[in-house]
Amino acid sequence: MLGWLGVVLVFAAVAIRFLKPEWQQYYNGLALAGLACTLLYILSQWREIGRSFSGRQARFGSLAIGTAAVVLAILVSINYLGSRHNKRWDLTAAKQFSLSDQTKKVLQGLQKPVQVRVFARSEDFDRFRERLDEYRYQSKQVSVEYIDVERKPGLAGQFGVQQIGTVVFEYDGRTERVTSDGEQELTNGLIKVIQGRQQKAYFVQGHGERGPEDSERRGYSTIASALGSDNFAQASLVLAQQNEVPADATVLIVAGPRTDFFPGEIDMLKAYLARGGKILFLLDPPEKADAAELTGVAAFLKEWGIEIGRDVVVDVSGMGRLLGTDASVPVAAKYEGHPITERFNLITAYPLARSVSAITAGVNGRFAQNLVDTSASSWSESDIKGLLTTGQVERQLDKGDKAGPISLAAAVSAPVTSAPLADPAKKDDQPKPESRIVVFGDSDFASNGYLGVPGNRDLFLNSVNWLAQQENLISIRPRDPEDRRIVLTADQERRIFWLTVFIIPGLILVAGIQTWWRRR
Repeated sequence: MLGWLGVVLVFAAVAIRFLKPEWQQYYNGLALAGLACTLLYILSQWREIGRSFSGRQARFGSLAIGTAAVVLAILVSINYLGSRHNKRWDLTAAKQFSLSDQTKKVLQGLQKPVQVRVFARSEDFDRFRERLDEYRYQSKQVSVEYIDVERKPGLAGQFGVQQIGTVVFEYDGRTERVTSDGEQELTNGLIKVIQGRQQKAYFVQGHGERGPEDSERRGYSTIASALGSDNFAQASLVLAQQNEVPADATVLIVAGPRTDFFPGEIDMLKAYLARGGKILFLLDPPEKADAAELTGVAAFLKEWGIEIGRDVVVDVSGMGRLLGTDASVPVAAKYEGHPITERFNLITAYPLARSVSAITAGVNGRFAQNLVDTSASSWSESDIKGLLTTGQVERQLDKGDKAGPISLAAAVSAPVTSAPLADPAKKDDQPKPESRIVVFGDSDFASNGYLGVPGNRDLFLNSVNWLAQQENLISIRPRDPEDRRIVLTADQERRIFWLTVFIIPGLILVAGIQTWWRRR
């Protein structure tokens, strides 16, 4: 009886250890009591146990027990080493249990501790723990506390929690609340609490540009929302109504102007850049054969070592078929070694784009760098009038055309030449301000209609974050998890039930009985 009691107590301790972690305080007591009962039983019955190990059958039994003990010891050793040297593998097709590149970079760049408090019901803790354990695994600066809001409502009120399932990030005396367990929302909350203040992106208007509030196919409402996730507030800006670019402008975005800038507006941009300003230009080729060219903008960019072509890039590589597009939509999979694109490996597409290239010799000591290249099976078509009129091009290089690969984007930076923009929240560890420009030969790629292309969204956001001198946010961002659940009808559920519960076990039972009967 004492021996059986010892076995039961040991099994109970093991069950608590793996199945009921909240009863951990009983684990040591049960394990010690079980081992003590087992040891007392062995000491009291040692003669009977010794006799049972004599004889041929006993020797075979001893060998089996010894083999089992060796296997058990190996398994225990492997488990011990695994617990001391933890390594995880995500074998899901969409890597749904792995953190995105952006989240890893943010976590690995933490300089101070981050306290994460989860305010939820106790039965929901596992849902948050599944994700936040990955955050702790990436950085020792992250600590997580789970608080049952039903047991500690006062603590929830202390942290301003108004909704069950709220995650509160605390960093350097600042707090940020998130009401989701999704990686994208959690990481966005972490970014906001680390930065402490929002950046400001102004969308320039007044020349037919795309707007951040436009939810139509050609609008920028989706990318504006993504900018908000990267902690950028947005506003529209009509330069002709201003004396200068607002001092709180982190980045200016010029998305698809259809008319040229006035000389006074160009002067405002020059003054803004001289003080450490940042501008993202997205410049489409003419939409009509007789459309005016952006001569003022082109001359301004040339002073910064970037040349925009009066052409349309044609791509006959066939890569567009993967996305359901034709030769008028260049598809890029090759990127230059610039901070914006150095780890970028996603396909991007640019509907009706012009060439944008760095002037190799530089201009005024400013040396731009190309970012995005098309395939060798592409070229820049200089006969814009013929292309826009007929909608067709000949697959041959004419005078003025340029063979691929063709550059579709370029970037340049330069030291500040006048008093930098005032920043009352600037910290000592922030990088020295620079003037920066990024130019794309297309604005459609970041529009609502084309953000479904795998890399378009990330390339746009990476460009904005590089302009804002936030290189730690240049990355591949979290994706919405793909729903891979199988929806079964009631009839299919019944069939699976009968197959797994009765038919397969029944066949195994019949085969076992048949084998036993034959041997008998």
